[in-house]
Amino acid sequence: MDPRLHIELVTETYPPDVNGVALTVQSLEHGLRRLGHTVGLVRPEREDDSPRPDPSLMLVEGAPIPRYPGLRFGLPAGKRLAARWAAQRPDAVYIATEGPLGWSALKACRRLGIPVATGFHTRFDDYVGRYGAGFLSPWVFAWLRRFHNRADATLVPTRELQDTLSQQGFHRAVRLGRAVDTRAFHPGWRDPALRDSWGATDGTPVVIHVGRIAPEKNLPLAVRSFRLLQQARPEARFVWVGDGPARAALQEANPDFIFAGVQRGDALARCFASADVFCFPSLSETFGNVTLEAMASGIATVAFDYGAAREHLAHGAHGATVPFGDEPGFTDALVGTALRPDLCQLGENARAAVQHLHPDTVAAEFALLLAALGDREQAA
Repeated sequence: MDPRLHIELVTETYPPDVNGVALTVQSLEHGLRRLGHTVGLVRPEREDDSPRPDPSLMLVEGAPIPRYPGLRFGLPAGKRLAARWAAQRPDAVYIATEGPLGWSALKACRRLGIPVATGFHTRFDDYVGRYGAGFLSPWVFAWLRRFHNRADATLVPTRELQDTLSQQGFHRAVRLGRAVDTRAFHPGWRDPALRDSWGATDGTPVVIHVGRIAPEKNLPLAVRSFRLLQQARPEARFVWVGDGPARAALQEANPDFIFAGVQRGDALARCFASADVFCFPSLSETFGNVTLEAMASGIATVAFDYGAAREHLAHGAHGATVPFGDEPGFTDALVGTALRPDLCQLGENARAAVQHLHPDTVAAEFALLLAALGDREQAA
């Protein structure tokens, strides 16, 4: 097979959406292009899209996602996808999301005999419980398993998740690590003027949370942990970057917190690097890209011991990892880390630990995994 592949990426979220799935797909797309591969992208259309998009981009109709303002899911587009791929057959297709667009893409691949991989990015079975519909969790998990088992491989970001899904009936879970752009996220973005706007001097502990402000992120634990830190350091600051359905209530209940809203690019990098401790209390991630972004930014990180933290965060050297679900332990870890005199050294260690996670390295591994699917199809 020619080492230069034609790969189609299908996703229901893509930047400027700010979430792990969107940013991961974009990173893979850009990495594949830099490596010389031909890449097509299929996603829902947006109001700001050009009326004459790049031919490599296929836009489909979408609809708003309930409780996720600004995000849309793609409507089924099986006939259009089949026509596109019959006219210019890709070597492989990667489907990042399990919505209606993803299902129609999967069916089109199966009809045309195109090698296809899916990505397990989001624990929707956990999300439904956090939005008051826990009785649906087993059904949602079965639905996810059925979707992914129709693919030739299901790509997951950690060995832990690979083992878990394999034990729960997912037939072809394959690990593909995640990357972080250590040139974009860098300690050099630390900004004394930004810290000053937060009311923080050089020695003020600044805790930061970056992500969707929503029930699935376990935010009450972050609040309780910070309040305990304030008992030791009343001047400490808590900065929240992001937006979501829980923001209004959180802001009203905690008027001393700093809410920076959604930040992207250099502005996000500046927020990360200008803090001292990244607080990540979520228990619902498949990975948690923000963990790597915080580490690359050179700040100490506190997270539960799973996902990105299990793969890359060394307890005591880069911050702290806490046994999954141990909320008192998380609170102790956040306070203890924020009060450590060697916070700067923890941040330096954390950055060094992720320096090797270059996006092009992950994109090259991704291309090899997809090429192997095609080799298996030809051998069958």
